[in-house]
Amino acid sequence: MKKIYIHDQKFSNLNFTEKQLQICEYENCIFKNCNFAETNLSNNSFDECLFIECDLSNAKVTNTAFKNVEFESCKLIGLQFDACNPFLLGFRFISCQLNLSNFYQLKIKNTFFKECSLHEVDFTETDLSGSVFDNCDFAGAIFGNSNLKKADFRTSKNYSINPEINIIQKAKFSIMGVAGLLYKYNIEIE
Repeated sequence: MKKIYIHDQKFSNLNFTEKQLQICEYENCIFKNCNFAETNLSNNSFDECLFIECDLSNAKVTNTAFKNVEFESCKLIGLQFDACNPFLLGFRFISCQLNLSNFYQLKIKNTFFKECSLHEVDFTETDLSGSVFDNCDFAGAIFGNSNLKKADFRTSKNYSINPEINIIQKAKFSIMGVAGLLYKYNIEIE
């Protein structure tokens, strides 16, 4: 069965919990104020698409392709990004809630996160080298065997990163954030 191709379309104020999004290849499309919460987005392809003020919380994204996709002011709570199609996977996240999401073992180098809530996100074995985390909150986020080489955490907070089990060469941290690298030693820094 041939997949449908949709390009240069704008979808606004739609509730896809009531009517399922058609399985398609979406290119250069804009989704604004749409509700995808707990819907099945599996096997769709989004290329150069923009999601603005959308709720994708707990949506199923098995084999979903996100190629150079930007999310602005979106709720992406509990999204299992590790189930996505990894081919050409690329995102930008601006003012998004990504709490409880999973990026396990993904290669998402140079990803840009700005003013995002990343509470309890799983970054285990994720390649985030060269990524920028601008004013993000990492309360409870998990980093284990993660590649954070040249990543920028200078304006972020609440991260706990063990330098002994993560690659952090040339990563950037603020002096205030250094405590997040020493948490495992149970020391007091004043």
